[in-house]
Amino acid sequence: MRKLLLAASLIGCTLAPHYHRPPLPVQDRFPGGGGSLVAADQGWRKMFGDPRLQALIALALANNRDLRVAALNVELTRAQFRIQRAQLVPTVGGLAVGSRAGGGAAGGGSAGALPIPARFYVLGVSASYELDLFGRVRSLTVQALEQYLSTVEGHRAAHLALVGQVVTQYLSERSYAEQYGVAVGTEVTTRQTYELTKQLFEDGQKSELDVRATEAQWQNARAQVQTLWRQWVQAVDALVVLVGQPLPANLPPPQPLTSQQMIADLAPGIPSQVLLRRPDVVEAEHALRAANANIGAARAMFFPNISLTGLAATLTSAFDKLFSSGTGLFLFSTMITQPLFTGGANIANLDAAHVQKDIRIAQYEKTIQTAFREVADALVARETFERQLAAQIAQVQAQQVRFDLSQERYREGVASYLDVLTAQNDLYSAQLALISLRADRLTNLADLYRALGGGWREY
Repeated sequence: MRKLLLAASLIGCTLAPHYHRPPLPVQDRFPGGGGSLVAADQGWRKMFGDPRLQALIALALANNRDLRVAALNVELTRAQFRIQRAQLVPTVGGLAVGSRAGGGAAGGGSAGALPIPARFYVLGVSASYELDLFGRVRSLTVQALEQYLSTVEGHRAAHLALVGQVVTQYLSERSYAEQYGVAVGTEVTTRQTYELTKQLFEDGQKSELDVRATEAQWQNARAQVQTLWRQWVQAVDALVVLVGQPLPANLPPPQPLTSQQMIADLAPGIPSQVLLRRPDVVEAEHALRAANANIGAARAMFFPNISLTGLAATLTSAFDKLFSSGTGLFLFSTMITQPLFTGGANIANLDAAHVQKDIRIAQYEKTIQTAFREVADALVARETFERQLAAQIAQVQAQQVRFDLSQERYREGVASYLDVLTAQNDLYSAQLALISLRADRLTNLADLYRALGGGWREY
């Protein structure tokens, strides 16, 4: 990287316009606040304390195919930059020629009419160089460098996105696993209630309507078990794709959502300091710089192109005298081409370069606006999730007491099964909602961490 930056500093002046970073099209501060830790300084192993999640992130960073493609794109654009940079120096080539030719009349008496073989040998070095007075080659080299640096930041952005995707998918998988556990427990309870009601019906204490109601509730619970099992398995499959390989059998055991440890004390900071550190924003700015350099190349097309060519060689008719004195040959030529009429192609090319820069400016500003919204949304959500979680926990506790009381009253014959059915459905829904809410809260912390530029460092 240092060598590439050094090369960029040696490129010199061009006809490209002086680059000015566009002002941030967002507010001066994020809504909300709180927190004291800088997300970008917190390694993902410190942010996410679950050993199983840490192992999954490490596997994904090593095996994910999308991240691998992003890394290969970096190597591709680096090679393309080196190709373009090579045009800044002369091209030198070797020359070796051996020739034999014969000619003359088929018959005749004079010596001049006899076939005269002609042999000559040439050995030398040629060199060519474009005298880049108006910076066309230098502008194209700057453009190639900025495109390379853009893909470097694109790889970093893909790295951060992958860490966030693994965390989100892992939490989703854990949510379905815990909801499946609740569904299994509910299925057991409804089956027991059905068996009890069926026995009471046989004893003449319950009606057939109660039996069918409890049976329907049990069958519904059985269906819910299968639904959540399918969603859990599909969540595992999605996690496997992100990780890039089947999940190893020796992974640490998963932790329940209530035991997940994530840093919540993340500071939003100032937008101009936070957003400009995000790799997707830096990537967009390098793309803008590349478009700016392309304008210089388009402007240079209006000026003469000067090429220098030289040849130093030795020429003789006998190979053994190839390096004898008097056989040297030196040629030097200069070619100047000036566009006179191009049918408006150069003007159109310059107009296109300006439009491409305007497009890059809009994309850069949109990237910043998107980043600002991601941070703002995550901050607002962080402030509400804690209160919402406390209320949901209290609701589950109240629904549990209600269900226990209604079930006891039903066994005593005081209440109908409709009371039990309603209480059980409400409890089941509240339990699933609590699990989803816990996963959403943890996902929000992970989103805030990524939106603030965290996830690149491991420690």
